[in-house]
Amino acid sequence: MQIIWRFLQRENFDRLLLIMAIMITTSSLALSRVEPNLSLFDAIWWSIVTLTTVGYGDIAPVTIFGRFIATVDMFLGIGILATFTAQIASILVEKKNMEYLGMSNYKFTEHIILCEWNSRAKAIVDELRLDESTQEKPVVLIAEIDRKPIDDRNLFFIQGNVCDETLERANLVAASTVIILGDDNLDDTARDAKVILSTLTVESINTHAYIIVELFNESHFQTCKRAKADEIIVSSELSSMLISQAVLNHGISKVVSDLLTAHRGNQLYKIPIPQSQIGKTFMDVFVYMKQSYQSIAVAIEKEPEGEVISNPPADYPLREKDYLIVIAKKRPKITD
Repeated sequence: MQIIWRFLQRENFDRLLLIMAIMITTSSLALSRVEPNLSLFDAIWWSIVTLTTVGYGDIAPVTIFGRFIATVDMFLGIGILATFTAQIASILVEKKNMEYLGMSNYKFTEHIILCEWNSRAKAIVDELRLDESTQEKPVVLIAEIDRKPIDDRNLFFIQGNVCDETLERANLVAASTVIILGDDNLDDTARDAKVILSTLTVESINTHAYIIVELFNESHFQTCKRAKADEIIVSSELSSMLISQAVLNHGISKVVSDLLTAHRGNQLYKIPIPQSQIGKTFMDVFVYMKQSYQSIAVAIEKEPEGEVISNPPADYPLREKDYLIVIAKKRPKITD
């Protein structure tokens, strides 16, 4: 009740409600006295209906004094209703503006936090929206830009640098994943330094969040690893390796692009080992996944977020906590 009362006071609803209460009380008492056969309860009902401009017509004054009271209530009711509606509209508009300008706080859980907005950020959000598991997942963006950059109902914006205050507003302690991108407005060294500092800040607040970072220079990889980033993507190294492979194996970039985008073709998915395949060899599971789910197993991850073994030996035994990395057109829904 205290929270509601403070809200009413802050938005000046307390005065408006007081005026309405005085008018309803005064007009009800006056009308019940001047109108024959009209009880106080009926007079209160009539006052409320008239002030809100609903006007059911079930009760109508018949005396001159009663009609005079009704006239006053009608004119005042229009003004009060207009003020009440304008106040609500202003609150809604202010709330929407605060969201677009990055001034709101959020209390999501198991959400994704995206730090910085650059030329790659929109593609990341678009890809997340194409996967069933993240299609509706809230993404909280923290960036030094003027307003929310794209129209996505599940993207929420906080204006500012990545720091304790903005991370608290994004409810980092309850986030599942944090993506830290480079600031394209800085030079390469300063950009990576800012990414590493942001990683240290995130890790100090939530040690359980899975942190994915984007670096430009491979020489900063170990420093970022010491900051306890879970996954590090060196953009310059990745593009260089892809170009060199395209030179050595023409057309390979098309295959990689097909696997990395959800817009077309097949994608890479991480799925738990089917219960029926625990203890069997990789070759057995390879055949099983192809026959049962039209997917190709290409790697194994030892336990959640552990070592990844690409193209493991055919006799490699699969354990209960292992995960499969598979190629498929859509995420396989394991039923056994």
